[in-house]
Amino acid sequence: MDEGGQPKESLWSRVVPRGSHLLAFGVLIASLLLVAWAWTNTRTREMRAARAQFEADSDEVAGIVQARLAQYELITRGGVSLFASVARPTPRQWQSYVEGMGIADRYPAILGLGFAGFVPNSRLPDLQLEWRESGYGLLNVRPRGIRAYYGPVLYLEPRRPENVAAIGYDMYSEPIRHEAMEAALETGRPRLSGAVQLIQDAPTPRSSVQIYLPIYRAGDQPATVSARREAMQGWIYVPFHVREMVETALGSHLDDMHVRIVDVSDPVARSLYDGGRRVVDPAFRRSTTVNLYGRRWRFDFASQPVNDAVPGLRTLQGSLALGLIAALLLYGVAFTLARTGTRAREIAGRLTEEFRRSEVRFRAAMQYSAIGKALVDSRGCIVDINPAFAAMFGRRPDVIVGLPFESLFELREGESLARNDGDGVWRAMRRFHRPDGTTRHVHLTYSPIPGNIGQDVSGLLQMEDVTERLLAEARVHALNRTLEARVALRTRELMRANQELESFAYSVSHDLRAPLRAIDGFSRILAERYADRLDDPGRDYLSRVRRAATRMGELIDSMLQLSRLSRSALKIEAVDLSRMATEVIEELHVADSTRRVEAIVQPGLELDGDATLLRNLLHNLIGNAWKFTRDRDPAVIAFGMTALGEYFVRDNGAGFSQDYVDKLFRPFQRLHTEEHFAGHGIGLATVRRIVERHGGTIRAEGAVGEGATFYFTLPGAVDV
Repeated sequence: MDEGGQPKESLWSRVVPRGSHLLAFGVLIASLLLVAWAWTNTRTREMRAARAQFEADSDEVAGIVQARLAQYELITRGGVSLFASVARPTPRQWQSYVEGMGIADRYPAILGLGFAGFVPNSRLPDLQLEWRESGYGLLNVRPRGIRAYYGPVLYLEPRRPENVAAIGYDMYSEPIRHEAMEAALETGRPRLSGAVQLIQDAPTPRSSVQIYLPIYRAGDQPATVSARREAMQGWIYVPFHVREMVETALGSHLDDMHVRIVDVSDPVARSLYDGGRRVVDPAFRRSTTVNLYGRRWRFDFASQPVNDAVPGLRTLQGSLALGLIAALLLYGVAFTLARTGTRAREIAGRLTEEFRRSEVRFRAAMQYSAIGKALVDSRGCIVDINPAFAAMFGRRPDVIVGLPFESLFELREGESLARNDGDGVWRAMRRFHRPDGTTRHVHLTYSPIPGNIGQDVSGLLQMEDVTERLLAEARVHALNRTLEARVALRTRELMRANQELESFAYSVSHDLRAPLRAIDGFSRILAERYADRLDDPGRDYLSRVRRAATRMGELIDSMLQLSRLSRSALKIEAVDLSRMATEVIEELHVADSTRRVEAIVQPGLELDGDATLLRNLLHNLIGNAWKFTRDRDPAVIAFGMTALGEYFVRDNGAGFSQDYVDKLFRPFQRLHTEEHFAGHGIGLATVRRIVERHGGTIRAEGAVGEGATFYFTLPGAVDV
């Protein structure tokens, strides 16, 4: 009993249908029985079809093996034909014949095509003598011993080392081979041997078989056994490995089944081949026995497991599951139909409430949105608007409703109406005039929406006032144009100033030379003519004047060089920096051969640039390293490239303080006195200008007494 005193409904009463639902339960039982009957019949048919296919495949496999043996028989008959055309072909003729057939390439399982003679005991010495006189060497018949007849291998091609080792072997002395050779002699037909160990495979045990075909003298075909023995000349035979023969013949057939071949001709069966896809529980097994050239071979076949051998069962299992599910669904549908009405009413009420709330949300969004919104009908006329839409136009809503919305805006000639974004949505920029005479710009977005049944509403038009934004963008564009004009003006002024500065430096350098030459000339005349009239301080003063004039001339030359460096045009070509650095070091060594300097140059550093300027760059950097390592023994100078792609020149010389690194690349700036290290202070300024003209940068690192390293990049030439 439940809490209300009513009988509590059991689980069985809820599941088992009663009354009007009893028919649905009967349909369920009938459906289950029908599915089970259909599944059983279909499974039986699938199993029968799969077995029939397996038997057909196994017959095909056995037929392929028989066909391959028939091809081997044709090969032996080809040898018989050669003996019929030539009474006794020579070993050279036999070799040419076999090579022409291409046995090794066409039939990899065959070791060769051979001829074994049928030699009575009395004929053996004559055969050996004839063999030796023909230039074939000594015919060593083995195994040794006296026998009534011999069957030595005389020819076996292709001539491989293992085949040569088989020449002279008496196959007639071995019981298994003897049985097949004797059967071929007596019947005049090809005969297979049992499983034998070939001489060529010794000592590795392998299952091999030989097929023999007799040859009678003069191509005869004697009718009786005695006549055949009398006319017997020998046997054409083909030795082959059974495994290679089966696998090359069957190929992909072995992927789907397990095959075992057993020779059951003798009381004790002998396995010849066991391969293919082996499984623990095959769906089908089958054995068939075939008579092959006097031997009986039994083929044992095993299929794949049931799921692989009968692929239709997987589909059948799915069909069974679907059938069961369909039966249960039928019962479920019938059982739940009685409750559909109540649930349908509940759903209808919920949908009605959701529609009402959606309508309220839409109306609230329309009424209180700051963006102007309007509903339009299929003719493009306005059906309803919100207050923001009316406020943008400065009109009453009742004046706007009913008007075509296109009539509210103006469009200049050639201006695009809208940009279609697909799905019926389009956007456009429009403008209109308010009653107070002001012009406003708005961004329109139109999207199709459905209206209520019986209501002609086809779209929602949203309007955003972008007048202020457009005015701000116009002011920004005007400011950008003004800034661009100012930048261009300043750039021209800077270029003109640089040109005037370079021209001034060049002119000043030239103008300074005239008085400098006068000072140097008169001081030289004074030293030559009046030196004896001057005392020691006077001659010292005169010497200082001359040295100062000389240094002044060198400084002027440096100024001219720096001026030319800025004005000369670049000549871009392929430059080998490694070779150029080596040449600069060799030149320095020639000028100062007493120095002991260890030079390290990384090979393979190449780029495109101005060769003259780059040589000047390396000469200044390496020359500085050579100069400032004067007091080092040994001095070390290295040129190369870092992992980051920066070139470097490194030395272990005097170095410099990192506090003064900013002064290094300024013209006429020196960190050491003239007495310690000579120079004009223009070299590193020249280096920086060359690097900048190639679009690169340069930096320096050093420490006093620990050397210096100059890093620079040369990405490409630029006009600067």
